[in-house]
Amino acid sequence: MYSLLGFTASESQEVPSNRKIQTQLDQRTLIAKALGENVRSNKLPEKIQLDWDGDKKDVSLKYTIDENLQKEADRLLKSYRPDYGAIFMIDAMTGEVLAMSSYQRDNPQAPNLNLQATFPAASVFKVVTATAAVDKAGVTPEHKIRYNGGAYTLYKKNVLSDKVTRWTHEITLKDAFARSINTAFGRLSIENLHPADLNDYANRFMFNQEIPADFPVEMGVAYVPPGKGFEMAEVASGYNKTNRMSPVQGAMIAASVANDGKVVVPYLVDEVKGLEGEALYTGSTLTNGEIMSKESAAKVRELMERTVVAGTSRRSFRPITKDRKFREIEMGGKTGHLTGDNPRGRVDWFVGYALDDERKIAVAAITVNKKFWTVKSAHLGQSMFRKYFGPVIANQSKGRVISSTK
Repeated sequence: MYSLLGFTASESQEVPSNRKIQTQLDQRTLIAKALGENVRSNKLPEKIQLDWDGDKKDVSLKYTIDENLQKEADRLLKSYRPDYGAIFMIDAMTGEVLAMSSYQRDNPQAPNLNLQATFPAASVFKVVTATAAVDKAGVTPEHKIRYNGGAYTLYKKNVLSDKVTRWTHEITLKDAFARSINTAFGRLSIENLHPADLNDYANRFMFNQEIPADFPVEMGVAYVPPGKGFEMAEVASGYNKTNRMSPVQGAMIAASVANDGKVVVPYLVDEVKGLEGEALYTGSTLTNGEIMSKESAAKVRELMERTVVAGTSRRSFRPITKDRKFREIEMGGKTGHLTGDNPRGRVDWFVGYALDDERKIAVAAITVNKKFWTVKSAHLGQSMFRKYFGPVIANQSKGRVISSTK
């Protein structure tokens, strides 16, 4: 592995030096600057003008977008018509952007919501907390947490109390994660972590830093107050509006868990050529290093798999988890709900992954509704998983030799 400023590229991609990585980062910056207004306006032009090697150059672009997945993402949002909605899917191993769809019911020309980091991270931040607990504190999915009070509220008297009474609940970490129990996560943070740990792992997941994609995306923000207490518990459980992120970052979070702890940086442009056909740029995988061990990533996947099987997204995923054709596909996710103010409305997150022996994908789906729900974001996520793996499963079935005896 080679690294520069925290970024790495694998030897399998024949990146011979740190200078090559820096060149890739610089070229991504140039492409992002040139593409910026187009991507914000949900356009992917075939030709643009780039500042390249000090000169203005007319170039043609080839994108990583999968046409079928893009059509499915567009169809889902247009069919369900949330007030606001976005779907962002990447290859979890390479960072290639497979689909990027944005929708606003009252404004077809609205900017691309995938690029906005104005959405409260909500309970998706529990992935950060769980990773810190597993990777730093050595907590296992079966770790027992005792807590007082309700499951989805967060009151100081309950979070700060370690008193055991006849009404005290006990729950495993994997069930607290799957059911998104706020007070349990507050207690987990106070008993097993320090503010510095949460801050460290938030930064590992690329909060508070620019994402060096080849398209413009706003920086996610996570503030962890110094000192243990109720404010730390609020952050750990995602029960605040201060910590915010974009759908792009949401997909990166899920991808890192699927990809054995490596954060891939998304890229949209596969190839840039001059108008005479000369190759100027080829997109390649960049990763921000390992944010957790491979063993820890497996444990966090166990938590996320529990979410789709028996947790907050079980109803949305029931059709696919009960479908025998998908029994070889591992899926996991995390939901999050909180009222946001930009755009104003009830935010509903799903970030998740799906993988088999050869493929790993990650998706972030978000809807924001002012009054009425039209679709759960978890349903959008499972629909994208079905669209991706459905043809793969069909092709495998066609190639299978079936013998019978009379």
